[in-house]
Amino acid sequence: MPELPEVETVRRGLQPAMEGSKITRLDLRRKDLRFPFQPDFAGRLQGRVITSLGRRAKYLLADLDSGDVLLMHLGMSGSFRVVSDAPAAVAGDEENVMPGAFHHPRSDERAHDHVVFHMSSGPSVIYNDPRRFGFMKIFARSEIDNEPFLKDIGPEPLGNAFDAAMLAGATAGKKTSLKAALLDQRVVAGLGNIYVCEALFRSHLSPRRLAATLATKKGEPTDHSRRLVTAIHEVLNQAIKAGGSSLRDHRQTDGELGYFQHSFQVYDREGEPCQTDGCSGIVKRFVQNGRSTFWCPKCQR
Repeated sequence: MPELPEVETVRRGLQPAMEGSKITRLDLRRKDLRFPFQPDFAGRLQGRVITSLGRRAKYLLADLDSGDVLLMHLGMSGSFRVVSDAPAAVAGDEENVMPGAFHHPRSDERAHDHVVFHMSSGPSVIYNDPRRFGFMKIFARSEIDNEPFLKDIGPEPLGNAFDAAMLAGATAGKKTSLKAALLDQRVVAGLGNIYVCEALFRSHLSPRRLAATLATKKGEPTDHSRRLVTAIHEVLNQAIKAGGSSLRDHRQTDGELGYFQHSFQVYDREGEPCQTDGCSGIVKRFVQNGRSTFWCPKCQR
């Protein structure tokens, strides 16, 4: 499933085509994705301007000039691509390609293209989802605090609210493992298996360590908490810069693959030597809460 860096990469790719532009027509090519589309879904979108395109955890949020919000989740295999309606916009014809780096000429209709946004700025934005685990929902901005998909989500890991003190407070007294705590979207938003494994490795903390050890008995942040927050920031920023990680289904809006997977230090590197200077350990894998965990038992404590 796409994690925060992948969703943020998609958001940035969609911005030039969607933000400030009107949805002149919406094509729904089936009645549902993971969930059925609301009966008034298309009617509340057509003719509306997307005033801003944001992200909350792993959700894309498009604010509309009507006061509604369009929530979009990529699920396991969902992706967007932006294509130009101009027939002259062909490869090598730079003068006719739409502004921005995320525009391709219109391609033939694909079997799993389920939603098409025709934008007044020129291009079309196409949502493709072979497994149909993604979904879209529209709701009033005034109800955002009560929106079930958003109301219990923790702070953004790249936001100002996420620091060592906050993380210590959220994990104080928790008897769960450190990895399980970081995957809990109520503790911190948007982290998934890949980036938790990488951040724990870079902070030299064991995924089996008790989450409570990030705080002192008085609830103050420990050095472990400070190191972990720094590692989370570094991993996420590097992954966003690289366009995310392309494992199985993730692609950027221009169809290109992200390449942060080439920078993995432990994830999917079972049996390889640890990359920590001076460590003679070997990367191991074990199943934790139903997911593969990759780590170095020698230098992660």
